[in-house]
Amino acid sequence: MSANDFRKLAALFPDEVVTHSYVQDIALPGGAGTFALVTLDNGMDHSKPTTLGPNTLVELGNVLEALRERAGRGEIVGVGVTGKPYFLVAGADLSAVKNLKEQDHGLWMAQLGHDVYATLANLGVPSFAFINGLALGGGLEIALQSNYRTVSTGAGALALPEAFLGLVPGWGGVYILPRLIGPENAVKVMIENPLSNNRTLTGPQAFELGIADAMFEPADFLEQSLAWAASVITGHTTPVRKNAIDPSEEAVAGRWASAVEAGRAFVESKTSNASPAPAKVLDIMEANRTMSQSESAALECETLAYLMQTDEFRSTVYAFLDLVQKRSKRPAGAPDRKLARPVTKVGVVGAGLMASQLALLFARQLKVPVVMTDIDQARVDKGVAYVHAEVDKLLAKKRIKPDAANRTKALVTGSVSKAAFSDADFVIEAVFEELNVKKQVFAEVEAIVSPECILATNTSSLSVTAMAEDLQHPERLVGFHFFNPVAVMPLLEIVKAPATDDAVLATAFELAKGLKKTAVLVKDAAAFVVNRVLLRLMGEVIAAFDEGTPADVADTALRPMGLPMTPFTLSAMVGLPVAQHVQESLHAAFGDRFPVSQNLQKLIDNGITTLWVPDAAGTPAIPAETLAILSFGSTPSTGADVLRRTQDALAEEIGLMLTEGVVAGPEDIDLCMIMGAGWPMFLGGITPYLDRVGASERVNGKRFLAPGVASAAV
Repeated sequence: MSANDFRKLAALFPDEVVTHSYVQDIALPGGAGTFALVTLDNGMDHSKPTTLGPNTLVELGNVLEALRERAGRGEIVGVGVTGKPYFLVAGADLSAVKNLKEQDHGLWMAQLGHDVYATLANLGVPSFAFINGLALGGGLEIALQSNYRTVSTGAGALALPEAFLGLVPGWGGVYILPRLIGPENAVKVMIENPLSNNRTLTGPQAFELGIADAMFEPADFLEQSLAWAASVITGHTTPVRKNAIDPSEEAVAGRWASAVEAGRAFVESKTSNASPAPAKVLDIMEANRTMSQSESAALECETLAYLMQTDEFRSTVYAFLDLVQKRSKRPAGAPDRKLARPVTKVGVVGAGLMASQLALLFARQLKVPVVMTDIDQARVDKGVAYVHAEVDKLLAKKRIKPDAANRTKALVTGSVSKAAFSDADFVIEAVFEELNVKKQVFAEVEAIVSPECILATNTSSLSVTAMAEDLQHPERLVGFHFFNPVAVMPLLEIVKAPATDDAVLATAFELAKGLKKTAVLVKDAAAFVVNRVLLRLMGEVIAAFDEGTPADVADTALRPMGLPMTPFTLSAMVGLPVAQHVQESLHAAFGDRFPVSQNLQKLIDNGITTLWVPDAAGTPAIPAETLAILSFGSTPSTGADVLRRTQDALAEEIGLMLTEGVVAGPEDIDLCMIMGAGWPMFLGGITPYLDRVGASERVNGKRFLAPGVASAAV
């Protein structure tokens, strides 16, 4: 491509927020010479990360070309690249990449990045990257393409997340990284971390791996980095790269192949190969061991151009950018936040495991007093002790400082009397999932608390409306449904009953924000969103099993969905009695769409907690004694039949949920499933997947999302 072609590409994005390249000449210490420092800055505060779009890359390329000319004239002895406070660069502008409608345009974007980065790598003088903060994807690749790198101890979120996003590290990372830190570590950074909830590296972790050559404290990071650069330029310092390897060596070939093989096994275990991108990363890495960097670059560009046009990539951008990054911050239907009331004390009814998790979360995040109650002192003491033990674990892992640990422990107390709630602003119950028990709890609490105190239920399936019907002030009750484990799962379903007023809802959403949870407003309908969808899914698979489908066929039929666990594994994790209880609630509400399995009840009656038990060889199997108590029909299905049946059932259920107004739109169901059930990001949530496989149109006669939202535009 010519420079004119690159300018044509940039012209396609007139609204791009450009990250500018500002150059400053600096006299290096010790008389080492003049150093050109390029600072990447979009002119906005830390809430608007710097990104790399076509216009940004063209400007950076022009700046680097000018610096190469200056280096040729002997005006500068080195070039450094750094970023605005807290950021090096957050990677490619996904909005720009998503809008590349033609494969050729994607190829141009990939080639533009390589052209610019090749200039940085070959300036004629040493190039340095000073990683002062976040560096993701193309941002980290800027550093990798530099000759030398420093990193701040305060830098967070260093990663190549492309496999998670549906792409490959296409601007040299997949070539440079395994040579710099070894193939095993490269697979960890490019495959294992992205597919493990998009895990990132800290500055010290990146330094330990060998991604950076030197590490300095944040307070004087730039000064120290410049002094270090001066020592490298003058020859006083030669970095030692302990993990660097030469792939042409015979001993390395075996390591390289083993690392790729391990990466493929990891991808299979995490995604069932339902997304093409992770395998493509490994394909390029496998091939480029014997390639030149320019040959690898050509392969990277071709692969990027192809992946940019896949539905999986567009679904991932929809899920990550449109839902997790945007919609989650502006929940549909949430009242004006100005209506929210202050919460200075929280009450938790119950001191069991869920209640104790809630108490810890409220105390740690809101930093307000939290009091738990239960029917006797032993239960109360056990709940408080659990909170203290969890705080001690956080302290031992250095995830909390000693002063914060002591404060958190002091905030959580217990009582056998609900009179302890008299000055609480918010009281949440986490007692047994039985309507009459919860109604009794709220009657007792309402008699004690102030008229302004908000009452919340953590119910997973029961009617919030029914709980409120005997209250003097039903408008104060709201559903506040957390997912287990509370500290880990980000979703919070906020349930609005017909009587719930806007001030109560506004307070609930502000609390969710304070708790660092993703809140979605849902209508008071049986099982709300996540459990309703999951129980419909599990119900179809269990029904197929009861009809005579072999267990291994039924349980693995949904592998093409790339779900985090199989239906039988999920049932065992939730707990068979809990799953059956919710299924019974849904059966009562919706009838035969949610059949109640008699086989599941037999397992529960016999104290069996899981179908699968490892045999002598360690292979999961159903014990003979378990099979003996079960009964089956004579109409087995194939795996393909079970998959299609489940797809159609999910399309039907979600269609009904949208008709009922359970949420504002399909985007909220997708957000709920991603944040509350670990639904794969590369599927875009559940509705893009159902659109893609045709279930939406088979069942409802139309797609959930318009073409182009989470798929290629038609």
